[in-house]
Amino acid sequence: MADPKTLPSPSASTESSPSPSPQLPPPPDAWVAEYRRLLPQWESMRDSSKTAIPISISRVNQFDAARLDVEMSAMLKEQLVKVFSLVKPGLLFQYEPELDAFLEFLIWRFSIWVDKPTPGNALMNLRYRDELAAPTTGKEVRTGLEGSGLSVSQKILYCISTVGGQYIWSRLQSFSAFRRWGDSEQRPLARRAWGLVQNAEGLYRAASFFNLLLFLYGGRYKTIVERILKARLVYGSPNMNRAVSFEYMNRQLVWNEFSEMLLLLLPLLNSSSIKKFLLPFSKDKSASSSGDEADCPICRSSPSIPFVALPCQHRYCYYCLQTRCAATSSYRCARCNEIVVAIQRQG
Repeated sequence: MADPKTLPSPSASTESSPSPSPQLPPPPDAWVAEYRRLLPQWESMRDSSKTAIPISISRVNQFDAARLDVEMSAMLKEQLVKVFSLVKPGLLFQYEPELDAFLEFLIWRFSIWVDKPTPGNALMNLRYRDELAAPTTGKEVRTGLEGSGLSVSQKILYCISTVGGQYIWSRLQSFSAFRRWGDSEQRPLARRAWGLVQNAEGLYRAASFFNLLLFLYGGRYKTIVERILKARLVYGSPNMNRAVSFEYMNRQLVWNEFSEMLLLLLPLLNSSSIKKFLLPFSKDKSASSSGDEADCPICRSSPSIPFVALPCQHRYCYYCLQTRCAATSSYRCARCNEIVVAIQRQG
């Protein structure tokens, strides 16, 4: 018969595995200390979620886009001038500022006004963005290039400042030059107006130079107009790679260096010496020897004071032969390529 199982006594079970004592909640002072310790971390996390994504737009692309826009305007102007090629000469020159303003207005009307990039910006994958309304944080911001285009007021002000400003300034300069405001014989009012025009131009150039320095440093707002209107150029497509062909530029560099080398070396070369050096290899030696023996082979005219070269006995002008022999110790005859030992008066 099996022995009945003996149950452990309460005292023995308590001694073998003691039960954990219940933890009391921390006092209110500990809660305040923990809150103060975690508060800076929460604030830093909140600020980091509001930090804007930094973007960097290539400065070279922005300069290239502006240059391409200028070239496009010049091409359109050239085609328009060809249309009026049969018109009275000088008529288009008289209205050249109006023609330039009209072409710039057309480019603005069919690009910026309809929320499209200009031809240069399209080639460089750029577009205008309103920095005042561009989102900096949020779920919709992923690349930092998000943001709407220019507002209606920004577009109108851009047209007035670029198209209208350039037209008014060119007309003012031509009018002041035609009226000769800067002459000392003009009235004081005209001279004062000329001084104001010069000062305004100087201030604008200084402001443009300062804006250029800021642009080279930060890469934002290439012109003063863009900085005032807060119209920034950003990439139109963030995934488009920059495809630049350097073939034309390399070709231009090669030809430029080659032309500079020729301009440096050609003045140092003696053409007559090269001609004499290549004369033995010429295939037309019979024709040259059968030429007019009565004329000087250097100046190709009848010798005024005929002298002959020894020992070949070919006729020369005295001054032509003497200067060649004085310049070169071993002068060779221009007809037979023989070294001239001495010269002698003919007859």
